Amino acid sequence: MQPRNMSMSGVVDLAAVKAAGEAKQKAEEARAQRAASAEEGGGVPAGGGRVVIDVDEATFESEILQRSAEVPVVIDFWAEWCEPCKQLGPVLEKLAHEYAGKFVLAKVDVDQNQMLFQQFGVQGIPAVFAVIAGQALPLFQGAAPEQQVRQVLDQLVEAARQQFGIEGAPVEPGAEEQAVPAAPEPPANPALAAAHSALDAGDLGGAVQAYKNVLSDDPGNLEAKLGLAQAELLGRVQGLDAAQVRKDAADRPGDVEAQLRAADLDLVGGHVEDAFGRLVETVRRTAGDEREAVRVRLLELFEVIGGEDPRVVAARGALARVLF
Repeated sequence: MQPRNMSMSGVVDLAAVKAAGEAKQKAEEARAQRAASAEEGGGVPAGGGRVVIDVDEATFESEILQRSAEVPVVIDFWAEWCEPCKQLGPVLEKLAHEYAGKFVLAKVDVDQNQMLFQQFGVQGIPAVFAVIAGQALPLFQGAAPEQQVRQVLDQLVEAARQQFGIEGAPVEPGAEEQAVPAAPEPPANPALAAAHSALDAGDLGGAVQAYKNVLSDDPGNLEAKLGLAQAELLGRVQGLDAAQVRKDAADRPGDVEAQLRAADLDLVGGHVEDAFGRLVETVRRTAGDEREAVRVRLLELFEVIGGEDPRVVAARGALARVLF
């Protein structure tokens, strides 16, 4: 997926005199409160010295909205199954540490936080937004090279400083680790850990076999089922020409294989509802073995997203209506 909206043009709208004045006042008040706390011996940098945080719907207000009065907050909307997210995430995290407190990176798992996903109007992932003084603006969508991401972050930091008087508190190297002790790792299933390692290393064939080995001993292992579905999906899209796949699907709506390939690409690109809708419609138009093949693929994609996801629930209902 190519990055879109890779600019800071939206900051112009945030520069209204009233908004800027209010933001500066909030930032000054927050800094004063932090300084007072520090004098009393209880002060820590905004976010406890952390520059990368995980945020959910319950912590959104405190971790993003309130914090954005003190430091620009960059939100990374991602999901475990999203391959471009795995390319962009490490770049954002590296730059968050490098910028050492000039901005805070908030990571939001869209599968676990559908309300935030919808409220921000995210069309596909990875998607990156910024929040300054409680005001949100889109930065870009899709994986992007480090240099382009750096340019956008430079513009963001400068706009926050000039237009809102907001500058993050410097974070000393190592402060993040000192502020937040690492939680002990839970005991690992060696076979499952090996499967995860193969998937992370891009050894998709090895990952598929490793997950199958886990499931042969523990057929109900949900983590292994999810990993297997992810590995098989990534294996199917590997090497595909996305433009040609989408052209084939558009030109040949009755071609089941073309629709299956397009649905796989939709899902990997974060267009979950498009993928489900495409396959439900293909089930409606087909019969016999073709219909069964599409139904099975749709169930496999449900595994990738997770059975409790509202998009899966809705698609299951749509599937039932066309089948019965």
